Amino acid sequence: MKPLVIIRPEPGAAASLAAARTMGLNAHAFPLFTVSPVPWQAPDPAGFDALLIGSANALRHGGTALTAYRSLPVYGVGQTTAHAARQEGFSVAATGAGGLQDLMGQLAPGHRALLRLSGHQRVTLEPPPGVRVHDVIVYASRPQTMPTDLAKLLAEPVVVALHSAEAARYFTQCCAEQEIDRSRVALAAIGPRVVEAAGRGWHSIVAADQPSDAALLALARQMCQ
Repeated sequence: MKPLVIIRPEPGAAASLAAARTMGLNAHAFPLFTVSPVPWQAPDPAGFDALLIGSANALRHGGTALTAYRSLPVYGVGQTTAHAARQEGFSVAATGAGGLQDLMGQLAPGHRALLRLSGHQRVTLEPPPGVRVHDVIVYASRPQTMPTDLAKLLAEPVVVALHSAEAARYFTQCCAEQEIDRSRVALAAIGPRVVEAAGRGWHSIVAADQPSDAALLALARQMCQ
């Protein structure tokens, strides 16, 4: 069985690692990003009908200013984000299954002004006519140097789980800098946008059928056989 490498930041890396090992995978976690809060100016909540959240990191690192928005319902990109929102005392209007753009088709009629809390790297959205999305950056995801132990592991056939397009681009950059032979590395991607970001030259690259950690790990298990 090929080893599985998880490069997402904590606390997600530890959660994915535990889940993968429960599935019987030879899994290793090497977070290539650290996530931390950034100072932000909180707009007047009265100007918005709902929050748009593309990552649980926005809720983990948004700070005390988030309390001003608890009266606003949340549109969360996935189950993890929706769960984090509920833990912070928010109600959840809808949970996406195909990314933030998918949520644009699930907006309630009265939700025309959305406040998106995000990191520096974010997907460009095309809101429906009459809907306004205001972006505020509340956290930053900072790349880390590829560890020597990871570079050694990538010298043999291996599967790498990619949870974001940002991770795919940076992992590709790291492999180029370390002169890693891509033909030995198979990539399990959480969605088609991640496949596109990773580029070509890999042993294989496959997108999960749902944009969730569970679906990604199920795909990785097949690829590790």
